Amino acid sequence: MTAPTIKQQVLEALTRLPENASFEDAMERIYFLSKIQRGLDQLDRGEVVSHEEVKRRFLK
Repeated sequence: MTAPTIKQQVLEALTRLPENASFEDAMERIYFLSKIQRGLDQLDRGEVVSHEEVKRRFLK
């Protein structure tokens, strides 16, 4: 089974919005999904920061 396309993901997200959803609601949902995808893509490329590194950076 192949992963759903971006278009399929967007259409699914829009169909799950309530009937009274605004354009802003739709845009926020699509933006949220794009950020998740961006993070997953970064993970696939190995662009990650360990938990220990994050703690070290915040404790400076």
